[in-house]
Amino acid sequence: MKFLKYPITFFYRIWFYLLVLLPIIVLAPILLVLVISEKTYPQFYKVARFWAKFVLWGMGFYYRIDWDEKLEKGQSYMLIANHTSMTDIMLMLVVVKNNPFVFVGKKELAKIPIFGFFYKRVCILVDRSSSKSRYKVFELAQQRLHQGLSICIFPEGGVPDDESVILDQFKDGAFRLAIEHQIPIVPMSFIDNKKRFSFTFFSGKPGRMRVKVHPFITTKGLTLEDKNQIKEQARNVILKDLKY
Repeated sequence: MKFLKYPITFFYRIWFYLLVLLPIIVLAPILLVLVISEKTYPQFYKVARFWAKFVLWGMGFYYRIDWDEKLEKGQSYMLIANHTSMTDIMLMLVVVKNNPFVFVGKKELAKIPIFGFFYKRVCILVDRSSSKSRYKVFELAQQRLHQGLSICIFPEGGVPDDESVILDQFKDGAFRLAIEHQIPIVPMSFIDNKKRFSFTFFSGKPGRMRVKVHPFITTKGLTLEDKNQIKEQARNVILKDLKY
C-alpha cells in the first residue's frame, strides 16, 4: 500500500489549499468591507474564526483544548505557541474566542494569491532581515494593544528546516512587547500539529489536535532585564508537553 501514500497525501495537501481559499472567495465582499477600518476588526475576527473551523473540520481535524487558566474577556494578552504547521494559524484562532488578536507574521505570506490580500491588511508583517521592519512591528503592535486587542507571535521566528527539532530557540520580540505593555504571556503547546500536517509536502492525515494552554506568565513589575528569564520560562513550559 506504500505506493498509494504519495498520491493520497498529494491530493490531501491540495484539498487543504482549496479549503483555505474557498471561503475567502465566497466571503470576499464581506471581508472587503470589514478590512476597510480597524474599528471593524472584531467583526472580521469572528469571520476568521469561522474560516479556521471550516478548514480544520474539512481536513478531518478535531481538537481538544486543555486550559490551566482561562482568558479574561476584554483583557489583552501576548499569545505564543510552537510553530510547526500551517494549521497553527487556524488552531490559534479556534482556541482564542473572546479576545480578538492580531498575528505578527512573516511578510512572505502576503504573496499567496487571495489569502495574502487580506493577510497583509489585518496582520502585522515583519521582514526578519530588516532591523527597520522589526522596529516598525513594535510600533504597530503598540497601536493594536492600545485598541484593546491581543497579539499573537510564534516566538521561534519561523519553522526550522530540520523537522527533528522539537522546539527552536525563542526570539525576544514577544517577551519585550509583553514586558513593555505589562500584559500576561499565554504559552500554548500545539502537541499534534506537526504529526497531522507538517510543512513536508507529502505528509498529513486526519486526527486529533491537542492544545495545552499553560498557566499565564505575569509581567507586572518586570523590566527588560527580566526578558531572557521569562523567555526561557515560556520555552521550557511549552517544550515539556512536546516531548511526549
